[in-house]
Amino acid sequence: MSSRLIGVLSGKNFVPPPLWMMRQAGRYLPEYQETRKKAGSFWTMCQTPELAAEVTLQPVRRFGFDAAILFSDILTVPAALGLKVAFDDGPKLPTITSTQGLERAHEAWAAALAPAYETLRLVRPALGADTALLGFAGAPWTLATYMAAGGGGDEQKAAKLWAYRDPAGFAKLIDVLVDAVSRHLVGQLQAGADAVQIFDSWASGLTPQGFKDWVVRPTARVVAAVRAVLPEAKIIGFPRGATLAGLERYARETGVDAVSLDTAVPVGWAAEKLGDDVALQGNLDPLALLAGGDALARGVAAILEAGRNSRLVFNLGHGILPETPIAHVEQLIALVRGSS
Repeated sequence: MSSRLIGVLSGKNFVPPPLWMMRQAGRYLPEYQETRKKAGSFWTMCQTPELAAEVTLQPVRRFGFDAAILFSDILTVPAALGLKVAFDDGPKLPTITSTQGLERAHEAWAAALAPAYETLRLVRPALGADTALLGFAGAPWTLATYMAAGGGGDEQKAAKLWAYRDPAGFAKLIDVLVDAVSRHLVGQLQAGADAVQIFDSWASGLTPQGFKDWVVRPTARVVAAVRAVLPEAKIIGFPRGATLAGLERYARETGVDAVSLDTAVPVGWAAEKLGDDVALQGNLDPLALLAGGDALARGVAAILEAGRNSRLVFNLGHGILPETPIAHVEQLIALVRGSS
């Protein structure tokens, strides 16, 4: 028996659709809190395969989701490029203004990323054949925003200024990241992942040309590089905050198998405009899940109805919030799986 999620990515439509949640292995689970306490830090959990595997499996054990997603972080790639990453009230890393040194550090990337691959090798045998295992990476543009700013929260200012003032230098950074992200995704697929997701968390607020140059083209290069090694690789893209016009371009030009939709995207529009090219994933508002009750029921029903005739993977429009009650997740699963 094969995973229904991989079936959707391969062109099939299921009613009810397969279901998983972004950040499903996280702080809303008491078992996660216990493991986090044992590890001492989030980053230690990411870098310790036994702990990362345990956290990856926890939501699947509790809820029976249709997919497990590797417990890791998008900043493992900058760390593999030689940047010291820390988490203290948000991610911190050295601010860079050039690619000097990154290529040399990249030669040792496999050792730095080995914990992620070992985690996948530990998790895969613990899952049934009907549960997909997902890997992931940050997209080149999103990683560039963190590396240029030395962390998050500057709303792309440092990366945009670098790209505007020094296009050639910024293009070189994107080249380094396209190569690193591609290799990391291939490594995850070879270690047991059934599919991978590319998170472009900072895809919002770009000019049409910027979105084309910094989001679409680099992602298309990553997809092509992965498929040059693994032609059948299944890839989900998440350009969070993209305009509707941007989403059309992304779906048409990147080569991904599915586009994950953020909360603001109308699923009916996506089914009409994107559904012939890609599967759709999403996009329940995490706050509707937090609210529970009628708000949750209405949100789920609207997505299921709008996506009924599309290849749909049910998910959230962004990650689950830490304060979400477990009972509301159980309600979500019952609503989705009880649909017909």
